[in-house]
Amino acid sequence: MKNQLHIPVVSKELLVPFILVTALFFLWGFPNDLTNPMVEVFKNVLNISNVEASYVQLAFYGGYGTMAIPAALFIRRYSYKSSIIVGLFLLTCGSLLMYPSAKLVSYPMFLISLYLLTFGLAFLETTANPMILGLGAPETATQRLNLSQAFNPMGALLGQVVARLYVVERLDTKIGADSSTFSASLAPEQKQQIIEHDFNIVSIPYIVLGVVSLSLMLVFIFLRIERTRMAPEKLSLKETFSKLFSNKNYYEGVLAQFFYIACQIMVWTFIYQYVTNLNAGRAADDQLNAMVYVAASTLLFLAARWICTFLIRYIKPAKLMLIFAFIGAFFCSGAILINGMIGLYCLVGVSFAMSLMFPTIYGIALSGMGDEAKLGSAGLILAIVGGALMPPLQGRIIDMGGTGLNDLKIFGYIPEVNFSFILPLVCLLLVAWYSYRSIQRHQAG
Repeated sequence: MKNQLHIPVVSKELLVPFILVTALFFLWGFPNDLTNPMVEVFKNVLNISNVEASYVQLAFYGGYGTMAIPAALFIRRYSYKSSIIVGLFLLTCGSLLMYPSAKLVSYPMFLISLYLLTFGLAFLETTANPMILGLGAPETATQRLNLSQAFNPMGALLGQVVARLYVVERLDTKIGADSSTFSASLAPEQKQQIIEHDFNIVSIPYIVLGVVSLSLMLVFIFLRIERTRMAPEKLSLKETFSKLFSNKNYYEGVLAQFFYIACQIMVWTFIYQYVTNLNAGRAADDQLNAMVYVAASTLLFLAARWICTFLIRYIKPAKLMLIFAFIGAFFCSGAILINGMIGLYCLVGVSFAMSLMFPTIYGIALSGMGDEAKLGSAGLILAIVGGALMPPLQGRIIDMGGTGLNDLKIFGYIPEVNFSFILPLVCLLLVAWYSYRSIQRHQAG
């Protein structure tokens, strides 16, 4: 670890490509957190169940699961630069498709647009993560990826600000409102006008994202990226799969990544319902604003990622992740067991603990790999499908007693929305298990 202190995280000759690729981390952070509140938005706008509303996340993160492996095979056949261009093209197409989705007032088409949009994000993430690992010394690869990933929550924070100030505040149907009572008081024509208005509001940030993505695509088309450091000798596909599936750090890392992403998306999606449930017992002039606590979560996440980027220089990544996984499990338990503001503060605290997990799992899983990191990256991006599969399960727990958030009390006092965070708790404990296993393997080696 002492020798690592003298190795630069990014050398001067690789600084420009590092900055340009890191900009992509910021870019995809924006739609990730712009989309999280849409679960609650569509639940209110369309007056649908928690499960039906969670199809937003199923579509969004399902796109990662569909396109991760094709993206990796494309990178093997062509190049990192070509993959970035294709990713930005698909992101542009999915984003601009929001315009006809809004004009047709079609929830299924909105879900299709999200699905296509994340084809592009799958290409970008499958490309950018291993590329950052390779842009420098292997000894500082995990720290370098943590540094690049630190810019991702900045994009996420921008997405939250836009969602809060532009989308939610301008909707005719407000988050946290009793949508069924609200709808019952309106004529069919009025309901349709409100839905049309709200669909248009939701679509505009995505359309702007499409324009930005198109501009970046043109930049990368005319950009020259040094390939010699990023083009190791290729293994055959059979040899690559053989090496990946014989590497316990890798295939256990894919599972850990699945559960980490599931945890992150569930916490950041259903915090809105958690706050809505708390508001049910508060006076009209004392209502909590869910966006404030989502923003606080992101700021904690961002601050912790910068702190962890520094700490990894002195503490082994797996050991640091084990500590943070237990911190996260502690906070998640508080969110389940403690009603009121303390439970909400605990839920916000989970984001602090999650901060280093994605890049650290990535770095551990792909440590020591050469060309096989391209296909290996696909497995880790494919694991993002955890964000598609687990939120509907949490939605089903919330819907156990009905479509409300507190129709049923577990053990006589835990609201079902609180109890639903048992799923993120289990996910954090599985990440702790992976960290412990990684430490054991490192000591044995």
